[in-house]
Amino acid sequence: MAPPDTRTQLLDAAERLFAENGYRGTSVRAITDLAGANLAAVGYHFGSKARLLAEVVRRVVDPLTAAQRAGLDELLARTPDPPVADLVEAFAGPLFDEMPAGDESGARRSRLIMTILSDPAEEARSWTGPDEAAVSERYLAAFGRALPGLPPEELLFRMRGILAVTAVDRAEVHNRPSPGCPTPAAGETAKRWAITFLTAAMSAPPTGT
Repeated sequence: MAPPDTRTQLLDAAERLFAENGYRGTSVRAITDLAGANLAAVGYHFGSKARLLAEVVRRVVDPLTAAQRAGLDELLARTPDPPVADLVEAFAGPLFDEMPAGDESGARRSRLIMTILSDPAEEARSWTGPDEAAVSERYLAAFGRALPGLPPEELLFRMRGILAVTAVDRAEVHNRPSPGCPTPAAGETAKRWAITFLTAAMSAPPTGT
């Protein structure tokens, strides 16, 4: 097998460092040093550190978005108004399938998602494109039909919660549990637990003002 090219090595190094340190906590030099590349390589291959972050995130998120889109298409082909549990499974299931907890890469992708959800740097939010927006809007509309009493702002908050809860769980499963704590569940068991929990959270009555 041929060794990875410089561009792939930069993406791999940047994914690890962005996940661990965030955008501002990761220097171009640290990325190139870890990748074994010269300092100018980031500019040559990506143009800037911000564009490198966008490529790193897209490499992780594109398969998730594609799976979420396919899952929603399948549901809507069966019924125009899928129930909440089915929508949660179609939306959250790919996060478990594409971020397995049994290896470092799955945990690293989970940490990267947590980073882009919480990083204050504007660059951490500038990677999104029309595909992600279209899928999010379609799920928002489907959840809105299933939960007609929920204000759109609160519904969007709960959808972000699905991403956060799943990413934290995937990263935590890979970490060693604290002494005295049960070993976290993995695989299909954790996926079913999450879908049950998140369905209940999504279905809760609107929060009173």
